[in-house]
Amino acid sequence: MSDAKAGYDVDLELQERLRFETLIADLSLRFVNVPADRVDREIEDAQRAICECLGLEHSSLWQTSTQNPGEMVLTHLYRDDPELPPPPKRMSAQKFFPWTQAKLMAGETISVPNTADGPPEASIDRETWRHFGVKSTLGFPLSVGGGSVFGVVSFDATRRVRACPEPLLKRLRLIAQVFANALERKRAEKKLRESEARLSLAAASANAGLWTLDAETGQIWATEKTHELFGLPPREEMNLDIFLALVHPEDRETVRQAIQQAMQSGDDSAVEYRIQRPDGSLRWIAARGRRQAGVDSEPDRLMGVSTDITESKYAELRLQAESKYLKDEIEGDGRFADIVGQSISLKKVFEQIEQVSPTDSIVLVTGETGTGKELVARAIHNLSRRKDRLMVKVDCTSLPSTLIESELFGREKGAYTGALTRQAGRFELANGSTLLLDEIGDLPLELQAKLLRVVQEGQFERLGNPKTISVDVRIIAATNRDLAERVNEGQFRQDLYFRLNVFPIHLPPLRERQDDIPLLTWRFVRELERKMGKKIESIPRKTMEMLQDYPWPGNVRELRNVIEQALIVSSGSQLNLHLPDLREATHHQTLRGAEHRHIVAALEKTSWRIKGTGGAAELLGLRPSTLYTTMRRLGIPTRHEKDGIPS
Repeated sequence: MSDAKAGYDVDLELQERLRFETLIADLSLRFVNVPADRVDREIEDAQRAICECLGLEHSSLWQTSTQNPGEMVLTHLYRDDPELPPPPKRMSAQKFFPWTQAKLMAGETISVPNTADGPPEASIDRETWRHFGVKSTLGFPLSVGGGSVFGVVSFDATRRVRACPEPLLKRLRLIAQVFANALERKRAEKKLRESEARLSLAAASANAGLWTLDAETGQIWATEKTHELFGLPPREEMNLDIFLALVHPEDRETVRQAIQQAMQSGDDSAVEYRIQRPDGSLRWIAARGRRQAGVDSEPDRLMGVSTDITESKYAELRLQAESKYLKDEIEGDGRFADIVGQSISLKKVFEQIEQVSPTDSIVLVTGETGTGKELVARAIHNLSRRKDRLMVKVDCTSLPSTLIESELFGREKGAYTGALTRQAGRFELANGSTLLLDEIGDLPLELQAKLLRVVQEGQFERLGNPKTISVDVRIIAATNRDLAERVNEGQFRQDLYFRLNVFPIHLPPLRERQDDIPLLTWRFVRELERKMGKKIESIPRKTMEMLQDYPWPGNVRELRNVIEQALIVSSGSQLNLHLPDLREATHHQTLRGAEHRHIVAALEKTSWRIKGTGGAAELLGLRPSTLYTTMRRLGIPTRHEKDGIPS
């Protein structure tokens, strides 16, 4: 993984974490004030918001039956997959999920990353998961104050298998506790704000402090968690003056204005600020509040929630300082920041990178222009033992054939006309590191013999100097050409091809990983909107479908250019874009489909035999190597791949 990728991954993880923590605070505040008759609606809204925030498609909530306390029935459901079968009118957990219900009723949390691999004793549960399309599930018992379990809530993935890291598991457990508090309040038909004990419990469940500011007296009621956040004894008196004295002087006026604005507007108000606690420690606090109108002669109050965001805030500040150089380098290169995607074909590439990176083996990265071959090379280098040295790159197509030899191997002063100084070659610069030979398929034939010697023996001579130089260089070659075909055409040495093809990695074109296009699109939007001073909140569904249907002859690089053009012309919060001529794209797809059908027909006629007399290659008039390459480009499996036999 490259430093650039790591920086952006940390950046993305930080944004997602802050967004989810803000959601937790919002939900906590919402459930504090919600009347009992609106609890059900708020829970369903919360299920939707949580699933959308985490990229999940399904959430269900079950409660014990009033007629039969030992039976749990489905009461709340969120689904974002219209193809899933609907649940029965009355769905009992005992009938459909006996193993899961027993575990959750005992107070255990259930985590099944892959429901197809559930335990043998959960055979009925596995069948139910399969029927309703649930691929991964998390289940949390609902109880209050250590009492008996009266319900469960699950968060599920239906489109793909999802693993849940421990930090996210803890946060979802907090959400389950918030739901439990709201449902318990509904059952007792009491408002949560009428019970100080319940307010404290809700605050603890969300790891946040609740407080109420009396607008007339300035007195502050606060939970023990709030006192803890501010470093004050649990029952010490709090008022507005004491609170503002804790706020950092540079943030004090901002906080005072936020309070005044919230009291005047009645709208939700949010502010981030620093406090200097009595023990001298500095903490970052995120607070959200809303005005509550006084009843009868009571004054208005400002009710809110505060959370400690110190760790996230410092991580954000460190990231901004430490990644500036990396971001500048990425922006200057004009390419995407990292290898983005979750498609099966790209996951295979990730696995290959992890396998080969710790070794010193030669790697051959192939793929169409714009698929990210250099990024793969950088990822391999930065996961290798050579990562502390700069990776050196040479583009075999950007230099004239008369200069590429001196660029690779160096020259002595006077080696040829115009060689006024001595110059070290790229192999010398890469000694102890990695050398990327980009577009190796275009290397002049006359230089391939000298390159073969370096590959085999690690030795070469500078131009104009017979002395042999030995180097320790790890070679990564990249090309958008079919080297096997180039060998057949006499344009590439067969022995060099065999030496470079030790560990091939093929990058699929973007048109073969359509599921990755939404991820890439939003990554480019977030990257470019900061540079342009814009903020995109939504991308129309039709637009995203157009992006996924387009064949992208220029691959990821072309997609980034299209998104950049779209941001330039978008004036509002919605992304508006125009794709290149789709007639050409349709024509491309039609030709590709015809080619696919023609090859499959030949394979079926020959029982999927490719080589030899009567094989598909002979039937199609192609060399076997060319047919293999074409099949890989079109996503056509070999017979072994089709039958699931390891190659």
